[in-house]
Formats: sequence, C-alpha cells, structure tokens
Amino acid sequence: MSLAVDLAEKQLLDGTATSQVITHYLKLGSTKDRIEKEILEKQKELIEAKTNSLKSAQRIEELYTNALNAMRNYNGYGGLEDD
Repeated sequence: MSLAVDLAEKQLLDGTATSQVITHYLKLGSTKDRIEKEILEKQKELIEAKTNSLKSAQRIEELYTNALNAMRNYNGYGGLEDD
C-alpha cells in the first residue's frame, strides 16, 4: 500500500500520473475534506451545546437561590435579626 502511494505521488510530481490516479486522489481528497468539515461542524455544535448547558445550569442555580431567599424572607428568616 505504501509503495503504491509513493509511486502515485512520484507520478503526480513528475507529471506522468494517469487520469485514473489523478481522479482517485481528487475523489479521496474531496471525501476527506468533506468528512473533516463535518467533524469540525459537529465539534462546534458540541461546544455550543456545552456552553448552553453551563449557562442553563448557572441560571437554574440563580433561580434556586432567589427562591430560597424569597422563602426565607417570607418565613421571617431573611437575615433580619431580632433586637
């Protein structure tokens, strides 16, 4: 396999590659490029999803804190000390 790839590379460099060899590597390159772009897009989507999840978790924590504080104030434990 390695020798075939080396020979094809040599032929491409010296201009003696057949149309089949050229077409093969063009197809291979375009498929590889497409897959790499898909992977990058999926990685981008994953990062965005993780970011949104973190923001959501922070917002939920903030809501819980606000709810607890409201309940404490309602029950008379809002940090006001009896003198």
